[in-house]
Amino acid sequence: MYGESGESQSDIKLPPHDLDAEEAVLGSILIDPEAIVKVNAFLNPNDFYREKNRWTYDSCVQLFDRKEAINQITVAHELARQHKLEAAGGAEYLSHLVSQVPTSVHVEYYANIVRRLSMMRRLISASNQIAAIGYEAPPDIDDALGRAEGILYGLRSGQTRGDFVHIRDVLDRYFEESGIEEQGFIPHIPTGFPDLDRILIGMQRSDMVVLASRPSLGKTSLALNIARNAAVESKASVALFSLEMSKMELAYRFLAFESGIDAQKVRLDELSESQRETISETMGYLSEVPIYIDDSPFLKDSDMRSKAIRLKQDKGIDLIIVDYIQLLRSSRYMDSRTYNRVQEMSEISHSIKELARELEVPILAVSQMSRAIADRHPPIPQLSDLRDSGSIEQDADVVLFIYREDLTVKDEEEWERKYPGKPFRKGIAEIIVAKHRNGPIGRAHLFFRDRIAKFENLEETTELERHSLL
Repeated sequence: MYGESGESQSDIKLPPHDLDAEEAVLGSILIDPEAIVKVNAFLNPNDFYREKNRWTYDSCVQLFDRKEAINQITVAHELARQHKLEAAGGAEYLSHLVSQVPTSVHVEYYANIVRRLSMMRRLISASNQIAAIGYEAPPDIDDALGRAEGILYGLRSGQTRGDFVHIRDVLDRYFEESGIEEQGFIPHIPTGFPDLDRILIGMQRSDMVVLASRPSLGKTSLALNIARNAAVESKASVALFSLEMSKMELAYRFLAFESGIDAQKVRLDELSESQRETISETMGYLSEVPIYIDDSPFLKDSDMRSKAIRLKQDKGIDLIIVDYIQLLRSSRYMDSRTYNRVQEMSEISHSIKELARELEVPILAVSQMSRAIADRHPPIPQLSDLRDSGSIEQDADVVLFIYREDLTVKDEEEWERKYPGKPFRKGIAEIIVAKHRNGPIGRAHLFFRDRIAKFENLEETTELERHSLL
């Protein structure tokens, strides 16, 4: 019996391949140089099983990239230049390839066979890697499953870790993505606050964005505001890992944001008939918003990775929010006898950055700050205030701080003593962009409505409204 590759049953243990299809692809390109345009986008040299076929196709690609003619003579010259012509079978083998196909019309069909069998070989390799994890018998089952899922995800998404990518491919993707926005692709995720987005130009894919502040300044509220803005205004799919607040608490927050009704009244169900009707309408509206919540209180970085990968495969993800980073646990340190909190936070920080790059989404990670800031006057946050690890600062592409000058005093009298002649800035929050790896730093100003725990664009509220809305 013969399989697709033409081998007998005695060769059944060979990895799946089809030498006839490989030769047909190469022959098609040699008789019709334009054929490479049809297959170059999805077929790579490494998809070829036989080494000399791989070399020959790579030579065709090199000539195509240099906009040079592709034929038996130029391919032979290119192989000779790479000192591979003799090993590839010489000019005789190139003549053999040309004789294999009368026309190039079916080149895409042959190329798809080569590509499919290449993926089957990679699947076999992935299964061997997963088996190796099983034989390793690691102590943490979640970590083992997370690594296995990562291998399969890399295979499904066409990612090959550790491979070099030519800058041409990166630039081609930029131009492709620039034109995809109309079809649903979001090249960057706006925060929904124009003053802040002018500095950030939105949250960029693969970026780790850290949001930190002293307690009670609204870092969770701002993160949820950004989640709401991204999902409602940009139609972005948002994954929200809440390690501190439950699903219901988050639901109350979102209902208050959207309805404008006091969050405490929503929580205690102290609503008038008209308010109840408003809440009902808001619930119907929010039920269609693409926000996915996980409120697991004891979450490991490996768990978060596995869940994010599964959600991306099932629903798609444009933004991940983690509230907050210090409540995460590293699977590597769960059973360690030499536990070190700083090292654990370094591992967690690295894993968040790796996940952002792996899934190609921005991750907004809420973070606590050290208590040292309380002894500083005024208590304006600095990068060194990020709690538990300098790795958070190093790994982050963007660091945002919330600073409210009005909360540094007890009342307006103390304000007048501290800042004579300066207007009392009640409810005004400064969002400090303290680090911006790919752009400028600066400050944006928002208004915080305490009763619904919501940040708003400052230019949308008047001075009178600010006092009445607090």
